[in-house]
Amino acid sequence: MAKKTNDSMNNFKQINNQKSDRRKITLIVTAFLLFILLGGYIIKGLPSLEQLENPQPVLASKVYGIDGDLVGQFFIENRIETTLDSIPKHLVNALIATEDRKFYDHWGVDVGRFFKAMIKDAATLSMHEGASTITQQLAKNLYSLKSKNENPFETVIRKIREWITAIQIEKTYTKREILEMYLNTSYFGRGAYGVQTAANTFFDKDAKDLTVPESAVLIGLLKSSVNYDPLKHYDRAIRRRNLVMANMVDAGFLDERFYEKFKPLPIEVSNERIKSNGTIAPHFLEYIRRQMEKLAEKYGHDLYRDGLNIYTTIDTRMQIAANKAAEAHLKEYQALFDKNWKWEKHQELLQSVLDRAIKGNSRYLSAEDPAEKSRIYGRLMTNQKFVDSVKREETKIQVGLVAIDPTNGYIKAMVGGENQRFQYGLNHATGIKRQPGSAFKPIIYTTAVENGLYPAYPILNQPFTYNGWSPQNFDHSTGGYTMLRDALKNSLNIVSGRLVTEDYAPLGSISSVAKRMGIQSKLDLVPSIALGTSEVSPLELVSAYTTLANNGVHVSPISILRVEDKDHILLEKFYPDKISEAISAQTAAIVTSMMQSVVDYGTGAGVRRFFHRPAAGKTGTTSDYCDAWFVGFTPQLAAGVWVGFDDRRVSFTGAYGQGGRAAGPIWGRFMQGAYEAVEMPLKYFDMPNGVITADFCAESIDKGQPKLATEFCPSKVTDIINKNNLPPQCDIHRGVSSTPF
Repeated sequence: MAKKTNDSMNNFKQINNQKSDRRKITLIVTAFLLFILLGGYIIKGLPSLEQLENPQPVLASKVYGIDGDLVGQFFIENRIETTLDSIPKHLVNALIATEDRKFYDHWGVDVGRFFKAMIKDAATLSMHEGASTITQQLAKNLYSLKSKNENPFETVIRKIREWITAIQIEKTYTKREILEMYLNTSYFGRGAYGVQTAANTFFDKDAKDLTVPESAVLIGLLKSSVNYDPLKHYDRAIRRRNLVMANMVDAGFLDERFYEKFKPLPIEVSNERIKSNGTIAPHFLEYIRRQMEKLAEKYGHDLYRDGLNIYTTIDTRMQIAANKAAEAHLKEYQALFDKNWKWEKHQELLQSVLDRAIKGNSRYLSAEDPAEKSRIYGRLMTNQKFVDSVKREETKIQVGLVAIDPTNGYIKAMVGGENQRFQYGLNHATGIKRQPGSAFKPIIYTTAVENGLYPAYPILNQPFTYNGWSPQNFDHSTGGYTMLRDALKNSLNIVSGRLVTEDYAPLGSISSVAKRMGIQSKLDLVPSIALGTSEVSPLELVSAYTTLANNGVHVSPISILRVEDKDHILLEKFYPDKISEAISAQTAAIVTSMMQSVVDYGTGAGVRRFFHRPAAGKTGTTSDYCDAWFVGFTPQLAAGVWVGFDDRRVSFTGAYGQGGRAAGPIWGRFMQGAYEAVEMPLKYFDMPNGVITADFCAESIDKGQPKLATEFCPSKVTDIINKNNLPPQCDIHRGVSSTPF
């Protein structure tokens, strides 16, 4: 019996041992499989060999002006690369002294520092002691190894991946290359990636020009760009900067005497650079962006990641002058408009704009219940603060300004709205079409001159009716015969109407001339086009005026000159789409001469308060003062200004809305500022061969050759007598007088 019991016990033990062995094997196999799976999971999140050998940091594409200045950038991460040779040695020393003193000795991971950090974290029950080397931080920067809101397990996995990647980086690159990549990829705050961008952002200088204290500020930001931001947390930034310099002293990189000298210095950051959107030409930059998005796809590049270099026509000196001119005038004119505009007289309009604003409000749009929408609508309609904000927005005076070099079509300056911190929305220089009013008349007159008219040609300034249309002069004045020059100078609508309806400037010819001169919009070919009723954009109207300034040769506007990749390898050069002789040089000179009279003695004379070079131009005012224009040019620069409102139901309320008053001063201020900034020499308009001038007529008379004068000075006029008894068409006091021959 006892023997049987012992045998049973032995069998039981044997079975238990077998079960224990199986459990051990199962645990070992499970652990091995888990290890394999974990290893696979870790490896799966590592960068590939191709990524290691060819890291692709996200680079901003840079836009440069024709004068070499940086105008702006397109980016996901605002980053400009630089070389280690362009980074001061003291900045590199500050980095090593603060972040990784054994950088030149380890192989990517500092094991001793890691364990010290772990012990310190365990003792303080925290996870704040850093142990990452510069190479590990580079691995994190380059390959996005850290995920958002990671848990402790993910943190361990990420650290392992950083270790492995750091070791691979050390195998692939030299220490010098690692430093250069690290300083080009690190984030310094305020949207600045890379030390070059950080130097521009915080100190408005290149990285190579950073001082020791400035370098220490930037290196201090690597620990926390938020906590040590010199604008938000100045005292912390000072302490952190001084700690970085103390580390430099401790590591033997900085003499203690210099440390004591630098320690009390304040941090002087470029406040305006930090607070601005980083560009003086936001509307032009958006104009470039729209073109480049299509071109980048053609090149196989990403505009926001691949660091393209885009060289444009903009002149930053002229752009600054344009910004100042628009800002100064609008500040003055907005106050004048606000004083004269009375919402009480426009209740129907007010109800309409409030209705539109409320139905576009986020609270109204997010409400799903109709009853809730109704309550929100009622509350906003009676909320005085909301109502006032809608009124202000609705009555903001907008501006569109564009300046072009007539000889090559280069767009030199552009202002697309009253908001010079523009981020999105309408560009009023390129994206609107409005009636140009009398600013379109030079095209009518050009057509008439092409058909044989000349500045002294007499035309009747008396009302007429044509198929029910009866144009009136702005001041409702009338008269007898007037010369063509005086009609343009005084912007007589009746005369312009007669040019069209009496076939001096037939509608078909106007269309052809306008297109050749640069008007791309489809024109409404009706008699009222004589008064500028067919809509055009400011850009194309200025482009048409450049044809007159360029002796009849039209050069289409251009804004991009060339595009290079991040290594400055040329991708493409650009040229104007079209260069053609639109009108004869003689016609251009005759019309230009008449337009000089507009600026010197006529409706555009107000610009002479600001600008005193030889210039030609034309004002434009639409009915009810909705749109005000001034477009003009010198031999070197053409510019146009539109002033008005986004909502066409809002308008100026009196004569202060005339083009010469509402738009002319911006043109005058801009031209004055542009000429001063660029220091352009004085230049007069050329008079080409083949144009009869008053001087020619006078010389013919003096030489006793009146027949010669009569032959070349048309003798159609019999009722205009010149005080010198010269052929009346010669228009002695007004320059150009005749048709080309």
